[in-house]
This record gives sequence, C-alpha cells and structure tokens, in this order.
Amino acid sequence: MKYIDLTHTFKKTMPVFPGDTEAKLEQVAFFEKNSYNSFHVQTGMHVGTHMDAPFHMLAEGKKLSEFNPDKFIGRGKIIDTGVSKDIDVNLLKNHDIQNGDIVLVHTGHDQKFGTEEYYKSYPEISMAFAEYLVNAGIKILGLDFPSPDGFPYHIHKLLFKNDILIIENLTNLSELLPYSNFNIIALPAKFEAAGAPVRVIAQIL
Repeated sequence: MKYIDLTHTFKKTMPVFPGDTEAKLEQVAFFEKNSYNSFHVQTGMHVGTHMDAPFHMLAEGKKLSEFNPDKFIGRGKIIDTGVSKDIDVNLLKNHDIQNGDIVLVHTGHDQKFGTEEYYKSYPEISMAFAEYLVNAGIKILGLDFPSPDGFPYHIHKLLFKNDILIIENLTNLSELLPYSNFNIIALPAKFEAAGAPVRVIAQIL
C-alpha cells in the first residue's frame, strides 16, 4: 500500500494569511539540559495545512468537533487545472464525482508557499464550480492554495451551508496525478473551534 503526505510541515516560523496572528514553533526544553525535549506552539487555527468548519463563516454553523470521524475519510478525486488558473465547472465534466467524495484541486500554487506571492495572488474557484460540487454531495473540498475565494466569501458560505468542509494549503498534489483510485484521510485536531490543523494523507488503492 502506498501513501502520499499532502501536508505542509509546521516549522519554527510559518507564513500566515495577511492580518492573522504570528505562528511559531519553539523548543522550550532540551535533552542535554532537561533530559527531555519539549516544544511550545503558538498558532491560529488557519495556518499551514488546515481544515475549515462551517462555524468559520456561519453564526450557527458546526464546529469541527461536532463532525463524526467518517466525515474525514473518503474516496478521493483530483482535479488538475493544468496551465490554466481558471477554476471553472468545465474542469469537472470528465470526472465521475459522487456523493461522499473528497475533491482536491491541483494548481501547483503550493510551490509558492512561504513566499509573499503565495498569499498576494492565488487562484479562486468559480461559483459554478462550487455549485456543481454541492449538487454532487461531496464531503470535503481540498485546495493547494490559501482560499477558494475572497471577501465577501460567498463560496465559503455556500459550501458551509451544505456541510462541506474546506482544506486549505495542501501540498504534493502533483504526486497524486498519476493515480485515479485513492482514498483521502484528513484528520483534524479535535478542537471545539472553527478550524484546526489537519494531517492529510492519500492512500493509493
């Protein structure tokens, strides 16, 4: 069985969405001095590879801790935008997207992670693309860029109103392109919150 890790490593310093609180990982105990190693983390819930829950944008939306574990595991489908950054519904026409699928969008934008350009200029998905996924009944939409849309976040809200979770800042999706049969395992930390860091793994079948 082959597995592909689709998660950015959380390092000493992490890029954050403009305006968000600084995130950092600091070692506070050292084996040579304390006989053990220990770390302190300071982070918002929307740093690195993370999952957004409906409560992020909806006053009465569910928090991540309210979802059953089966929500986080399912058949994966990958949509490759190719050289185009226009993420429209036409990209979905040749894909058999079904109820309960976890759909990942590969643009290659993850290669800019850690640079100013990553958050300054990123792709966005169209409303028609989002509506298609809602009608198909998917569980999760995963992206290798920071957000499906910008203010006033109509696409976020559409997905959340239909209990579709969003994973942002994925990486290594290019490694999935040769495969058509795989599962996605995306387990977020169980915070009673609007989002959380998530470890995302593809299980090749």
